[in-house]
Amino acid sequence: MLEMFGHRVTGVSDGNEVLTKVDDSYDVIILDINMPNRDGFNTLEKINGLNYDIPVLFLTGVGSMDYAVKAIHLGAYDFLTKPIEDIEIFNVKIERALEKRMYVLQERKYREALEEDVRVKAMQLKEQNDLLVKYSDSLENATVLLMSSLQNAMEAKDIYTAGHTLRVTRYGQQLGKSMGLTEDELVVLKRASQFHDIGKLVIDLSSIQKPGKLTEHEWNLIRKHPSVGATIVEPLEFMEKEQFIIRHHHERIDGKGYPDGLAGDQIDQLTKILTVVDSYDAMTSKRNYRENMTMEEAVEELNICSGTQFDSEVVDHFTRNIISFVPVESAVH
Repeated sequence: MLEMFGHRVTGVSDGNEVLTKVDDSYDVIILDINMPNRDGFNTLEKINGLNYDIPVLFLTGVGSMDYAVKAIHLGAYDFLTKPIEDIEIFNVKIERALEKRMYVLQERKYREALEEDVRVKAMQLKEQNDLLVKYSDSLENATVLLMSSLQNAMEAKDIYTAGHTLRVTRYGQQLGKSMGLTEDELVVLKRASQFHDIGKLVIDLSSIQKPGKLTEHEWNLIRKHPSVGATIVEPLEFMEKEQFIIRHHHERIDGKGYPDGLAGDQIDQLTKILTVVDSYDAMTSKRNYRENMTMEEAVEELNICSGTQFDSEVVDHFTRNIISFVPVESAVH
């Protein structure tokens, strides 16, 4: 009868054979309820587990309401009783099942196309993001190199500060690693160390390059370099954390530092580290207005000022490990 209406039919003898032969190429399945080896309900449950989304119609001589309800609850598309009394209506029900199958396949095809489109666009977006990250990293590196060149040029003009930035950076990295800083924190600390004195680039410091003590005016002038340095790096959004450290590397734990008088926990750990290593190198480096200290004298001074000028934990860690922190080039001139 189905072939008479132009359908291609595969006949099977029981529920087990249905499960053996069915695949995604079929459009409609017609089941009886009472079949050898495996009944129609159990066969439908197994078909549902295959996820083919093929409409299933029950065609049975057991036409009770309970069976019909159970079939629908299991996901059957329709429930027909035999004998078939109206062939045309029977074919209409088959055609409707075929239409449902067509919509299922169209939806699946659309979903697969949409998923593929999303996958392609996601890949394109990732490639674009990778390029942006690469460009951003290149821009950051170029900016850092340029600033480093300017910093080195500034130090090269003054024999008393030559090498100061390099030593401070090395001290900071070694101390940071020994205190368990993360890789990201070490990068921030390194950049802040490299540019902590960059404010001196735009301050006329010629007046302080003379023998003898600095005057109050000269001290006020040099005290401007942290805020000036922070202003220089402010346009660089990727150095927001470094900007804070640069501005505050002359603050004190007791709040008597400059430029903002921060105290205690208002000063973050990276700034506390830079403050200690910067001060140590300044004390052990020769200046035109004073003699440099020995390592032992500088360590003693750090301990004396621990808890007031410097963070106690950072000072304790630094002074206990100072020997291993000394760079290849001696900090003493």
